[in-house]
Amino acid sequence: MDGMASLQGLIGGILIGLSATWLMATLGRIAGISGILGTLITQRPRGDSAWRLAFLLGLISGPVVLMMLGGGLGNAAGGGVDVTGEVIGAPAGGVPLMLAAGLLVGLGTGLGSGCTSGHGVCGLARLSPRSLAATVIFLVAAIVTVFVVRHVIGGGA
Repeated sequence: MDGMASLQGLIGGILIGLSATWLMATLGRIAGISGILGTLITQRPRGDSAWRLAFLLGLISGPVVLMMLGGGLGNAAGGGVDVTGEVIGAPAGGVPLMLAAGLLVGLGTGLGSGCTSGHGVCGLARLSPRSLAATVIFLVAAIVTVFVVRHVIGGGA
């Protein structure tokens, strides 16, 4: 991995931490993406929608602006092109598998009362035991999934 990829990751992590801190300090809200999006879609909160929309638009527009400024896709594969040195390769399973995985992630965030951003970033910062348990479960599930896909099924990188 090159130094630029590490620097981008460091800057991204700092920005995530600052945005979570800013949201908590100014609005008293936790920056859990599944909660922000889920509440916006299902409950349509009155007077609470503007910051949720702004937060979600920021999540989408940030990478788009970076790509427009020539930052590319960072260390991810672009357009199925195999680029030497990329850390995140092109998806191996295709669109149907990605859709199924996305649905499973959505179900998991509902069952776990939050996602990695809410539990892993904000919950751990607040020393929440529930968030610690959820984050450990996220990590164990990810490790088991990668092992099964790479070594049992034989797919992936």
